[in-house]
Amino acid sequence: MASDDLFDGLPPPAAAPAGGGTGAASLSPPPPPPPAPAPAPAPKPALKSSLKRTKPSPSADATTSSPSAAAPESHVPEKRLRFRTTVDASETQVIEAMQKIASHIGNTSKFSKASKLASQLIEAGSVKPGTISHFFAILEAAMSSPGACNEPSVRADYHKLFDAAQGVTELFNQQQKNQFDIWVLHAVVANDLFTDDSFVFSKAVGKIKDAISALPVATVDDDNDEAAALAAASKTDSVTDNKTDHSAPAAASNSVADDSTHAAASEPGEESSDPFGLDGLLEHKLKKSERAREKAIAALNRKADEEEAKRFLKSQREALLKCLEIAARRYRIPWTQTAIDIFAKHAYDNVTRFTRQQRDAIVKLWNSIKEQQIRRKQGKSVSGKLDVNAFEYLQEKYSHEKISIRHSVGGGGERRATAWLG
Repeated sequence: MASDDLFDGLPPPAAAPAGGGTGAASLSPPPPPPPAPAPAPAPKPALKSSLKRTKPSPSADATTSSPSAAAPESHVPEKRLRFRTTVDASETQVIEAMQKIASHIGNTSKFSKASKLASQLIEAGSVKPGTISHFFAILEAAMSSPGACNEPSVRADYHKLFDAAQGVTELFNQQQKNQFDIWVLHAVVANDLFTDDSFVFSKAVGKIKDAISALPVATVDDDNDEAAALAAASKTDSVTDNKTDHSAPAAASNSVADDSTHAAASEPGEESSDPFGLDGLLEHKLKKSERAREKAIAALNRKADEEEAKRFLKSQREALLKCLEIAARRYRIPWTQTAIDIFAKHAYDNVTRFTRQQRDAIVKLWNSIKEQQIRRKQGKSVSGKLDVNAFEYLQEKYSHEKISIRHSVGGGGERRATAWLG
């Protein structure tokens, strides 16, 4: 017989909430849905280089050809051969190299190679305060004969070397700077006068004109020094002069040392009063000797500066006169004649800035150029033609032209020549 219990076989009822009543349990709100996933970023476009086929290596070919190989070999990077273009040399090595260059650069046949090595030292930054004296010795050896720099076979090499050396002039002392300026006139400016470029030629002429204008007026002492130098050169050779020049500073320094150390014994009266030199131990004697030594050194320094200024001025005048002579020898080229005319006239107008012998040479050059001007205008040149340049042609043409009533030139000044102007 079936059981009369209606709830037989059903699960027990759920427990009611603590604060709830007897009714149905309150339902909680459903949980929020999960957020939508972010969209995946777009793939980057493939590079063109990645689409290229890689060059098959020999190992890959062997792998594909032999299927029995276990695994392909790893990619081996290609080897590259690189050469070092600079060498880190020590200061001692640089000095030895400079000394070797200086021993060969005086030879004209070896100058081209030696000058290139010297320029490479400048480009490599090897010319420093510690090596500047040795580099100056290279330039001094190169200019041992100032006329050698104007030979056709080495003109360009001299020009390049001294152009490059102008970048390290701030390391020179004042005496070296003065000497370098003289060398630039010989090796750079004078060589520019041999050019075939009218612009370079005119630029060189302008530099020489500025240098002439900067010269001081020659004095009687300059003329006397020149005459004395010529007289000494006629009696003694250059070797003897060089020896005396080198021995004079040494003798002067020895005399200064003797005066400073034996100031008390310099006068015969003091020798008799103090035969043992005890007065030299006194303080006032020491101060007196120090002041005398300082005065002697200052006097020698002033004398050395004056001699250096005279030597620089003399060398500068000689270099400028040499440039004038080189330009005068190129007067036969038509396109150089106008610039040389102006250059020679400028030197003639400033002839007082040169010494007596140089003044005579400048006057002769100017007279020669003036004579050639007259011959050209008269048609008596070597070629037999009317050899006038463009400036002289236009000067001759417009010197006979007449100005018309309407301020125009043409047709000899007749009214018919200007009627078409309206």
